[in-house]
Amino acid sequence: MPYAVKRATWSLFERAMGEKGGCGGCWCMLWRLPKKQMDAQMGEGNRLAMKRVFDRGVCPGLVATVGNGNEEKPVGWIQLADRREFPRLEASRVLKPVDDTPVWSVSCFYIHTPFRRKGLSVSLLKAACEFARNGGATMLEGYPIHTPKKNYPAVYAWTGLYPTFMRAGFSEVARRSPTRPIMRKVLTD
Repeated sequence: MPYAVKRATWSLFERAMGEKGGCGGCWCMLWRLPKKQMDAQMGEGNRLAMKRVFDRGVCPGLVATVGNGNEEKPVGWIQLADRREFPRLEASRVLKPVDDTPVWSVSCFYIHTPFRRKGLSVSLLKAACEFARNGGATMLEGYPIHTPKKNYPAVYAWTGLYPTFMRAGFSEVARRSPTRPIMRKVLTD
């Protein structure tokens, strides 16, 4: 199925997240806020926090759609930005910086259930590489799950899966946990 991947607008993002706000009201604020604050404002508070990101004129990611014109339906989302936009990554024992290289980070994916396991994540990740390059990034980093489980629950795979990153040309650069590699892709020619 052909997907269009485009810069997120608030309207497209909000429709992609659905009524529940992605994974249980997170609204993709997990890496942007301290845990206590994120948990306390789950749902509407996180929705408003992400709305403020958009209101600052920042495009925090890309949305995949199917259809066109009036029938355009958002079916997937990928969040990415300069790693400094995600302070909880800095505090993570497993995902702390590998080195001093300036990187952009892919922090979250959200794919609507009927569109999973159809290559949409790879399409979003490849488009994210171009988006980051156009934004001045020279390195894109991701934090996928690498598990031997064949049917890993999607609700726990919001950072993506290892094979997705491999298919998009990323390489593993660190692994501080058996299931959480840090992967990078150089974005310069």
